Amino acid sequence: MSQDLNYRHLYYFWVVAREGGMARAAERLDMAVQTISAQVRELEKSLGHTLLKPAGRGLALTEAGEVALRQAEQIFQLGEALPALVRNAAGRPVVKLAVGVSDNLPKLVIHDLMQPVMTEPTLRLTLLVDEFERLLADLALHKLDVVLADRAAPPNPNLRLYSHALGKSEVAWYAPKAWAPKLRKGFPHSLDEVPVLLPTAHAAVRAPLDHWIERHGLHPEVVGEFEDNALLKAFGASGMGAFPAALSVEDDLLARYPVQRLGICEGVTEHFWAIGTEKKVMHPLVLKLLPR
Repeated sequence: MSQDLNYRHLYYFWVVAREGGMARAAERLDMAVQTISAQVRELEKSLGHTLLKPAGRGLALTEAGEVALRQAEQIFQLGEALPALVRNAAGRPVVKLAVGVSDNLPKLVIHDLMQPVMTEPTLRLTLLVDEFERLLADLALHKLDVVLADRAAPPNPNLRLYSHALGKSEVAWYAPKAWAPKLRKGFPHSLDEVPVLLPTAHAAVRAPLDHWIERHGLHPEVVGEFEDNALLKAFGASGMGAFPAALSVEDDLLARYPVQRLGICEGVTEHFWAIGTEKKVMHPLVLKLLPR
């Protein structure tokens, strides 16, 4: 904010411009015309430009005056709104929650995990999706209240982080509806007959999936690997390939995409974790996320 600009002088100019003349402005402000005129001249002096010029029996804005008026409109409209904003803020304290979400965590799972806090009437949620390691660094610096991920935090003497289990889900295989009837009959060996999509090695569930494929002696044609789980589902549903997904979100998955389940991926489980900086969770909303 400029220390040279007198905002009272600007206010008088604003009123004069809106009222269309000194006399009307003086009447509205219950002040002498000479006083208001002197204040406007002081503003023009501080800005170094004439803002008003004679026009018939009244006044008109110069080009500089039009610019000044536009700025003054914004300033004083914001000022008029300030008391109500302050009253609302003081009367309704906001509960802030900053959540980091690992980029390979299924988006449908995130929605379900967050449900316990979504009914908080004064919630102000910040949700950041990023790589797991970067989120842990932000958590350690207290930029986040909690991190949701598909794995627990690794042991690190430099980062005092605590992992809290949120739940787990079996994994199943899905494919476009047109493929499903045939592929279900020979599952899981039928996966060798179609292109397959997988999460990248960045996802915790990838290693168990690879072991499951090897255990069944499968040699699928992997045509796509995705870090973003939502993209994996979208491309799979469009016909690019069969894909694995958490069984816990099957209802939402089938409602959103034209796919059907082929079969359960037995022995493969996807785990969900909340990671914080406290062994005993203190943040009331983070506490709501944890199973009772």
